[in-house]
Amino acid sequence: MVRQIRKAAVLGSGVMGSGIAAHLANIGIPTLLLDIVPRELTEDEKKKGLTLDNKQVRNRISQTAITKLLKQKPAPLSAKGNITLIEAGNLEDDISRLKDVDWIIEVVVEKLEVKQSVFAQVDQHRKPGSIVSSNTSGISIEAMAEGRSEDFQKHFLGTHFFNPPRYLKLLEIIPTKATSPEVLEYMKRFGEDVLGKGVVEAKDTPNFIANRIGTYGLLVTLREMQKGGYSVGEVDSVTGPLIGRATSATFRTLDVVGLDTFAHVARNVYDQVDGEEKEVFKIPDFMNEMLKNGWLGSKSGQGFFLKKGKEILELNPETLEYAERKRLKTPSIEMAKQAKGLENKMKALVYSEDRAGQLLWNVLNPALVYSAQLLGDIADDIVAIDQAMKWGFGWSTGPFETWDAIGVEKSAARMEAEGITVPQWVKDMLAKGIKSFYKEENGIVHYYDNGEYKELVENPKVINLKAIKKQKGVIKKNSGASLIDIGDGVALLEFTSPNNAIGLDIIQMINAAVDEAETNFKGLVIGNQGKNFCVGANIAMMLMEAQDDNIFELDMVISQFQQAMLKIKYSAVPVVVAPFNMTLGGGAEVSLPAARIQATTETYMGLVEPGVGLIPGGGGTKELYVKTLRNMPKGVDFDLQKVANQVFETVAMAKVSTSAEEARGNNFLNSADGISVNADHQLYDAKQAVLSMHEQGYTAPARTKIPVVGETGYAALLLGAESMRLSGFLSEHDLVIAKELAYVLAGGKLPFGTEVDEQYILNLEKQAFLKLISTPKSQARMQHMLVKGKPLRN
Repeated sequence: MVRQIRKAAVLGSGVMGSGIAAHLANIGIPTLLLDIVPRELTEDEKKKGLTLDNKQVRNRISQTAITKLLKQKPAPLSAKGNITLIEAGNLEDDISRLKDVDWIIEVVVEKLEVKQSVFAQVDQHRKPGSIVSSNTSGISIEAMAEGRSEDFQKHFLGTHFFNPPRYLKLLEIIPTKATSPEVLEYMKRFGEDVLGKGVVEAKDTPNFIANRIGTYGLLVTLREMQKGGYSVGEVDSVTGPLIGRATSATFRTLDVVGLDTFAHVARNVYDQVDGEEKEVFKIPDFMNEMLKNGWLGSKSGQGFFLKKGKEILELNPETLEYAERKRLKTPSIEMAKQAKGLENKMKALVYSEDRAGQLLWNVLNPALVYSAQLLGDIADDIVAIDQAMKWGFGWSTGPFETWDAIGVEKSAARMEAEGITVPQWVKDMLAKGIKSFYKEENGIVHYYDNGEYKELVENPKVINLKAIKKQKGVIKKNSGASLIDIGDGVALLEFTSPNNAIGLDIIQMINAAVDEAETNFKGLVIGNQGKNFCVGANIAMMLMEAQDDNIFELDMVISQFQQAMLKIKYSAVPVVVAPFNMTLGGGAEVSLPAARIQATTETYMGLVEPGVGLIPGGGGTKELYVKTLRNMPKGVDFDLQKVANQVFETVAMAKVSTSAEEARGNNFLNSADGISVNADHQLYDAKQAVLSMHEQGYTAPARTKIPVVGETGYAALLLGAESMRLSGFLSEHDLVIAKELAYVLAGGKLPFGTEVDEQYILNLEKQAFLKLISTPKSQARMQHMLVKGKPLRN
């Protein structure tokens, strides 16, 4: 068997195939993308005098797919340069090149006979030991492998990615009876450690796990909408975040997925099951009309929703006309909004007798029963089913976790009273006095399986902070942060304030954490497992102080924040910051001075203070400038003004990276900083970085002076800012902010090339920050961000 996948081939260059190729390129695996040879020339090819024998024509389909990767939204490539790792080819001229690859992924049309034909060719040209897989969303994996060689069958399995492959976490792996156990285990580990996926082993049944249950749940929701006379908008207003589901809820999800894709998946099950289940998978008549009309959702411009100007209209399924979007408003919804925690929100909704409660009960209980009925058929345990729904459909809780949340005993009794058949194994569980599918003891999760609880064993690279705190407690904590011992002599500082916003409590804990780490630990990780790493400072607190003219208080807070950042930078032990998702403003300022950053692929980093009328006040401008200087080639003269210009543009335009690789391109990360492809492994990787630096005899960096562009550079930056304003990139107040930023970055009115110490630039940062926060227009921006959640351009 292949011990390492160094090169791959993807057969089929549609949206999914090219997306998988892009994901492989993102993690550094060279990939050959093959598709069929065109049978006729395009008009453009005819004009160029090309023939069907030209390589350019023969590779057109796959090459076009590669080119489209640069234009797709959301971007399949984490950095545009990754596209060079994808090579176009075709299934006739390049099929022999499969002998050079370690993993072949089939993503051709969803027809069994076509796939079997492709695999017959693959079997002739692949090298022994290479892994072959299909990305089918529901065709039998066993059937595809029929008639193939023994070596092919041993190395063949299903690898079902979810679209888009870069962003969706789930990877369902489906072995056949002939798949080698060694190959299966290798691919599960490879999927998690290298591809960065949440891997679930599924059985070879129609639509596997996530699409089987997800499609069932969506069709049940459609049925209840029609039966209860709910509108599309009303259903979406209660089947989204309110019950722990994706923001796109039910019908917005269908629009994003595409009605044609959804119908195909539903029909796949419909064709292979019987009885009541078959009836559920029959799509409603109005959806067939939508398909005939080409109302497929986002890709066709209309589906269940239609955007007209700024207004979003919803479809009336009975008339197939669009009307103003409605929202369901009931007492239970208001109660749920006030309730703390998803469990209490769910109970407030599901057990109410109003329209929202009736809808959710009638939608949830069939999905819970269906999931329990399928246990053993689609997956071996409840954990696989729950994880598949969370990772593939964005549910906060899987079916069995949801059942626990609303109370298994209470809900099962109601189901029985209403004539719903609860699966026997669930009734047997309750008869034993076991009233939940999961339990937690000393921070360790156990799940119910075949009459007993079993410990949920996770990958050793998953560090669960919640479990560690339950097992070990915390070293220190306050209202904004906790200091935790994560083992092996490494401490971790976790932000716990609302939205992880930085206030005095977090600043105090940063100081305490570094002191504790220097005394009793090998190093410190700063990270957390919230929704985002940190979206900045506590704007509400700062605005309140500014409006009360408490400039002295703000001066003190900024000074303390700056000194805390220096404490991170000059710590005697290594400090590694682990930013993920939104890492904005103060979150970026915490990251930049660290000995090392351990980001995730999806780390979106930027100094966005101009959006709220300010410039970075905690040393962000200075640290980005210093980091950019350090990224310059050693021993080679460089243009200091160009460095200043680059940093100025990044901060003035509030640029936010769209990936960690892009953050590296913007100099927020350097070559020593790491990127974790699997976000669940980030804290482990950060911990290993601490231990590595400790083993290498880490010493704090020496304090050095910083060359600045001074007065002439300031003039050049001002010229650039004015040009940006005239070009429409900056508003009137943007220009005011840009002038303050330019003065800080230039180091004031000094001679070009003057070397200054850090505190000098920090003082300039603080002065500019306090000056801007005192202006009405900056305060208006802050107020707008707090109320509307988006920047104001004034």
